[in-house]
Amino acid sequence: MKRAIQPSNVERKMRENDFIVSKTNPKGIITYGNPIFIEFSGYSEAELLGSQHNIIRHPDMPRAAFKLAWDTIQSGKEFFAYVKNMSKDGGFYWVFTHITPDVDANGQIVGYTSVRRCPSAEAVAKIEPVYRAMLAAEKAAGARSAIEAGTAVLVDIMKQTGMSYEELVFSL
Repeated sequence: MKRAIQPSNVERKMRENDFIVSKTNPKGIITYGNPIFIEFSGYSEAELLGSQHNIIRHPDMPRAAFKLAWDTIQSGKEFFAYVKNMSKDGGFYWVFTHITPDVDANGQIVGYTSVRRCPSAEAVAKIEPVYRAMLAAEKAAGARSAIEAGTAVLVDIMKQTGMSYEELVFSL
C-alpha cells in the first residue's frame, strides 16, 4: 500500500529566471516535464510521465481552485493562477501558472501546456488568506458540497472587489 506524502514546512523558492513547463493529455496525465519541473517536483521523469498532474497538488490548495482551472481550460480558454505545489519530499513551492489548451487542426483539445514562473512574495501573501478561507469553507461543508462552498468564498471576494477572477489574479 502506497503511503501518503506528509506535507512539510520546507519551502523551495523558484529562481527568478526559472520556467517550469509541463504538458498533459486531455485527462491531466503528464506527457512532458522540463528539467526544472523534475527538479522542483522531486520526482524522476519516469515517475512523472504517465502520472496525473495532481501528483504535485498540495493539501493547502482548495479543490474549488482546481475545478475553476479545469472548467476554464476545458472550455478552450487560458487560465492564470497562483498555486502552491508539493514536491515528493513533502516540501512546497509557489508558482504563478499559465495553462493553455493545446488544439489540433480541427480545434479539438488534445492536451494542455502549463508554464509556471516565480511568483512575487507580495502576491503569495495576498492569495494565501483567500485559499485558507476557501479551504476552511470546503472542510466545513464536507465532501458533498466542498467545491461549491470554496467557490462561494471566491465569488464573494470577487463581488467585494468588483473584479473578475482574472482581474483579481492580475491585481496581486
